[in-house]
Amino acid sequence: MNAPLNRRKRVLLLSAYDAVSHRYWADSVIRHVESVEWTQLRLPARHFLWRVRGNPLTWLFKEHETLSRPYDVVLVTSMVDLATLIGLFPSLGQAHKIIYFHENQFAYPASEAQHSSVESKMVNLYAALAADTVIFNTAYNRDSFVDGARAFLKKMPENLPAVKPLEALRKRARVLPVPIMPLDGRHHGQRHPRRILWNHRWEYDKNPEDFFEVLFELSGQGVAFELAVVGQRFRHVPPIFAEAEQRLASHITAWGPLPEGRYRAELDKAGIVVSTTWHEFQGLAIMEAAQRGARPLVPDRLCFPALYPKAYRYDGTRGGLYDQLYRWLTTPTDQPEPLNTAQWEWPAWQAAYSSLLTEGVLD
Repeated sequence: MNAPLNRRKRVLLLSAYDAVSHRYWADSVIRHVESVEWTQLRLPARHFLWRVRGNPLTWLFKEHETLSRPYDVVLVTSMVDLATLIGLFPSLGQAHKIIYFHENQFAYPASEAQHSSVESKMVNLYAALAADTVIFNTAYNRDSFVDGARAFLKKMPENLPAVKPLEALRKRARVLPVPIMPLDGRHHGQRHPRRILWNHRWEYDKNPEDFFEVLFELSGQGVAFELAVVGQRFRHVPPIFAEAEQRLASHITAWGPLPEGRYRAELDKAGIVVSTTWHEFQGLAIMEAAQRGARPLVPDRLCFPALYPKAYRYDGTRGGLYDQLYRWLTTPTDQPEPLNTAQWEWPAWQAAYSSLLTEGVLD
């Protein structure tokens, strides 16, 4: 980390599965930390199991020259097989190695539809142990990683004495969230207190069944509301979405993925943004909607208790969600004030990221 005073630190950023949240983080870090010299390598977010296990081979054959250069810092996302890369390119081991966990493979809900596997778990674990600095976006991510790794290692045929190394990892790990961009001050429409927004991935782990079943009940009771269902959609969509599009047609104002400008306009118009998820390590989609004035309503589990005051949480059950939505929809004056999100935005975290990449420490 001791670069000559007359040059900037050389930082290599590696993103092995450049999904939306990973790309958002990488782009914004590069934009906000200008005091270093950046080199970056990214791989598209497809063929997950091949990508997470094969990224060192892809880079070995395609980017040998880039990886052979000297760097002061190597900054990698959690899907990068850092331990293997260090073996293939020993010079990378001489740099200060930082791994950033947007998520971890030990905390995915069990389903054939999810990517979690022994191989991806081991890549996560080896990379964390090989890194000099381990960063998680939330304390929940850190703790579910360590607790999940302990449970996973108990399944190995050997009785590994893993408790002390993993607890040492928990203690040395740091929490540094993915900051969100400050607003530019422009507003794209009138907010509707009774407009409910769903802006998550259309996948089972986001638990759309609870969300739509509550809305079916509210609609059947004659409760007035509007509904905007946007977010990222994939080839395989849970069947509940087709049912909801039909049964809630009279409430729907927007349905399906939107271009960026129209998506931001929907965030500006929403009165309430809801999560029912079984899987969330930080939740940028909810954060961005809350930043623009929508009242977040999130379950009292996962990362949410550390991020959202009690007024914005429900007990995590369908009944709890129904009760809270019913109150907010029938008496909009009972809705809490818009959440102050300044603590989530880049100005609050820019110094910490700069210190991490130039000095190897967090402010």
